[in-house]
Amino acid sequence: MIKFLYNIYQIVFCVPVIVISLIICTIFIVIGTRFGNANYWAYHPGRIWSKIIVKSLFLPIKVEGRENINPNDSYVFVSNHQGAFDIFLIYGYLNKNFKWMMKYQLFKIPFLGTSCRACKFIPVDKRSPRKIKETYETAREFLKHGMSVVLFPEGARTFTGHMANFKRGGFLLADELQLPVVPLTINGSFNVKPRQKDMGFVNYHQLTLTIHKPIYPIGKGPENVKMLMEQSYEEIQKSLVPEYQGFVANPDQ
Repeated sequence: MIKFLYNIYQIVFCVPVIVISLIICTIFIVIGTRFGNANYWAYHPGRIWSKIIVKSLFLPIKVEGRENINPNDSYVFVSNHQGAFDIFLIYGYLNKNFKWMMKYQLFKIPFLGTSCRACKFIPVDKRSPRKIKETYETAREFLKHGMSVVLFPEGARTFTGHMANFKRGGFLLADELQLPVVPLTINGSFNVKPRQKDMGFVNYHQLTLTIHKPIYPIGKGPENVKMLMEQSYEEIQKSLVPEYQGFVANPDQ
């Protein structure tokens, strides 16, 4: 009965709130990034919108490890990708201005795509070598100028809640610019909205974001890239709840 009422509440209240707040957020972002401080307006309206979504659904949030990052430093944040709510959890609760590296398909969604373009988020487009090069050139410029980036090195949401392989791209950037990598572990997002149920209702479940200590480079080159990637994977993996620990291949990678 409680689940039924929660589903009705999502239809009657949450869907209109999410859509209306997205439209308002987009307006603020487009105007703010054009006429004001672009980095400020590219971050804070989206952060508020993410919190509106999570709070309207009454999802409990737990954040661990905020003391591990310095607000003035630039980082490459890498996270496991459990589901759609990873976006809202990181955007709303990381408390660090950054640029997303995200699938180019998201830029085609009405209003959301407009916001992403205005925020100068980085589309990850693997359709050609030229597109891949453009992706990393854009990310490199932001990192050079002190901005942080967030990416999902698995490249796709999990179908099982478990982690698959990591791609090297973000770690190559960190190696080239000699920046620390900060692993992020997300728990609960798969329980809230499994990928198999993209059009289904949201489930009530706690969302947890664990911010690990930065992993600093030990040199430059293949050995450093390997170290950053392996240590990040290990840190994220060991903080997953036991149910989702262990490797499971993702056919969407």
